[in-house]
Amino acid sequence: MKKLILLLLLVNLSVFAQQRTIVKKTIIVLTYDDALMSQLNVAIPQLDSAHLNGTFFLTGNVTQQTLSRWREAFKHGNELANHTLYHPCLIKDGKGNPANNSANYTVYTMLREIAMMNNLLGAIDNEKTHTYAYPCTEPMVGGVNYVDSLRKSGIVKYARMGGDKNTFVTDYSKLDPLLVPSYPSINKDNGDDLIAYVKKVQKEGGLGIFMFHGVGGDYLTTSAKAHRELLSYLNKHRDEIWVATFKQAMDYITSGKQ
Repeated sequence: MKKLILLLLLVNLSVFAQQRTIVKKTIIVLTYDDALMSQLNVAIPQLDSAHLNGTFFLTGNVTQQTLSRWREAFKHGNELANHTLYHPCLIKDGKGNPANNSANYTVYTMLREIAMMNNLLGAIDNEKTHTYAYPCTEPMVGGVNYVDSLRKSGIVKYARMGGDKNTFVTDYSKLDPLLVPSYPSINKDNGDDLIAYVKKVQKEGGLGIFMFHGVGGDYLTTSAKAHRELLSYLNKHRDEIWVATFKQAMDYITSGKQ
């Protein structure tokens, strides 16, 4: 009799879990680029307070002083992800380090750099695989698109691109896991703008990804107040919205279980 009761309880819990998954038609991912100090000092404490997690696309500028803090962020449930060692971008205005000009890269040197960054990340979080975000959202190096080469290499399974405030995914069957779009939050002081994006995704159902840089400091800055207001909204609506890391969201989407 006890075994029967236990079996029925497990069945009911399974049904309940499935129902909750179905109810949460909206997936929101919070991503942060460039391993910035404002993310350690402002964004992560705010995430901790809201009991939420994000994905931090780190570069090789992780220092001896910040390494332990990034490791601690990972232990709190945040994802550490790959944004290359040197963040190569196409230099158009003569500014920037010529050594990091993606025009001077080859596909080989780009893939090598991504693989080396994976090694650095693995030394921090002991994870075997890591997701990726294209520096400056550019899939080109040396005038050549390297997405298919990245796909064939198997170095990463999922990669985040750019987009705009109307960019989110509703049809997962058409989503390329190496070209996942996102909404760049740049110079945002108003939390209502960020929440409006979430509401669009809620209305249609699907996946919405934020791309943050500085939070309350550094550059391409979202104000600490706006970021906190967004997290408050997500926390209050956690029964309707699943706030996942990039890897969690993509594993779920590609599993075919949704």
